Amino acid sequence: MSALPAAIVALIASLRSLPGIGPRSAERIALHLVQADPHAVEQLARHLTEARARVQLCATCGALTETSPCGTCSDPRRDATFLCVVERPTDTLVIEKPGTFRGRYHVLGGKLSPLNGIEPEDLRIRELEERLTREPVKEILIALGTDVEGDATSFYLARRLARPGLKISRIAHGLPAGAGLDFADELTLSRALEGRRDMKQDE
Repeated sequence: MSALPAAIVALIASLRSLPGIGPRSAERIALHLVQADPHAVEQLARHLTEARARVQLCATCGALTETSPCGTCSDPRRDATFLCVVERPTDTLVIEKPGTFRGRYHVLGGKLSPLNGIEPEDLRIRELEERLTREPVKEILIALGTDVEGDATSFYLARRLARPGLKISRIAHGLPAGAGLDFADELTLSRALEGRRDMKQDE
């Protein structure tokens, strides 16, 4: 079998760096693209470039958006007293799917992991505290995964954010231990939101 052209090999390597794409999938996609209609490939390349250039993080909550503040933060119909804290921008999309959560969000940008050099100052905790001073937040729902880092971050936040008049709860039933939000189906996530626990009970 003849060797693949260098350009295709380079394309396969780039595709393999994407999440969820293995060696065989990368090769199939690459071979499809180099044989596809040039206009379709140009359109795909343009959409990739435009999306990367236009999509940013909301200055308020940290979610993905093209305008800042994002649609959720600027929507007067959302409950400004209820704030859901998540790890990544994509977690907000997961929680929105069931359509049961009507509050607003705050993206931490990660989880505490001293072994990996991720300390509190590396997360958007200070920004969260600043929001508590200017927004009428009455409840914070911590919706992090149930792995070791997620547990540690949740308990740290519960202690650091504790103040009179503020309820701090945590996403509850239905999420398997050690799993992230992206592995939960809509019904499971909806039940987890409804079954949130007051973090004071877990201390």
